[in-house]
Amino acid sequence: MQDLSPEGMVVGVSADPSHRFSKAPQREILLVEGHGVEGDAHAGAYVQHKYLVRRQPRLPNLRQVHLIPSELLDRLRSCGHEVRAGELGENITTRALDLERMPLGTLIQLGPTAVVELTGLRTPCVLIDRFRAGLKRHVLSTGKTGPAFRCGVLGVVRAGGQVAAGDCARVLMPRPPFQALPPL
Repeated sequence: MQDLSPEGMVVGVSADPSHRFSKAPQREILLVEGHGVEGDAHAGAYVQHKYLVRRQPRLPNLRQVHLIPSELLDRLRSCGHEVRAGELGENITTRALDLERMPLGTLIQLGPTAVVELTGLRTPCVLIDRFRAGLKRHVLSTGKTGPAFRCGVLGVVRAGGQVAAGDCARVLMPRPPFQALPPL
């Protein structure tokens, strides 16, 4: 593990009750333990991803919450893609957390009470290029070290609570040995 920041900040929160690619910005969201973001299409104990639900509807939902570092959005802007918080389908946009390099089982405390356990890397799909042509190539890693994707992480809600922009995001690392986040 290298250079993981133990504390960051929430810079945006988003949710959408429909299965659209982008999520609408919100003033605050409510994380519900074992369920996800209240009122979001991906919330639930069982998988809600449209592709997966057709194949394995009773699969546990490891994608209850999607987090993206705002630094990714900054990098995409520098490549000519204007992307705002929530537009890549994330529920929570953070700053100063290297999310994709955190190990499996990392806990992120968001605000005073909410806790999300990281379960995997978000796998970029064809919808990213439908949203903005050529965007997908900018979220695939080209190096031999580090995560294969730079498209955020997924997690499950371990403790509920309200989350809003400006809230602190604290990292609680799992016990070693660390395992890399798998693609989900």
